[in-house]
Amino acid sequence: MSDAFWPGFLLWCAIINYGILLLSFACFAGAHEAIYRLHRRWLDLPKAQFDAIVYVLLGLYKLWIWFFLIVPCLVLYLIH
Repeated sequence: MSDAFWPGFLLWCAIINYGILLLSFACFAGAHEAIYRLHRRWLDLPKAQFDAIVYVLLGLYKLWIWFFLIVPCLVLYLIH
């Protein structure tokens, strides 16, 4: 594999993962009550705590995308 392969690969991975992130947010925002009721069967969480957990998880996923896909992609584009 050539060195030119990796920036494009990381860029496409970032685009796909951002799409998954946006889809997850849209599902959570659109079907909030259904998702909460589904998870309440297993966990006895107040709605505010459930929302906070989901918010933190989506934020961590976004940071993961930035730190492991977008930043390395930008660095590789800059050095080539």
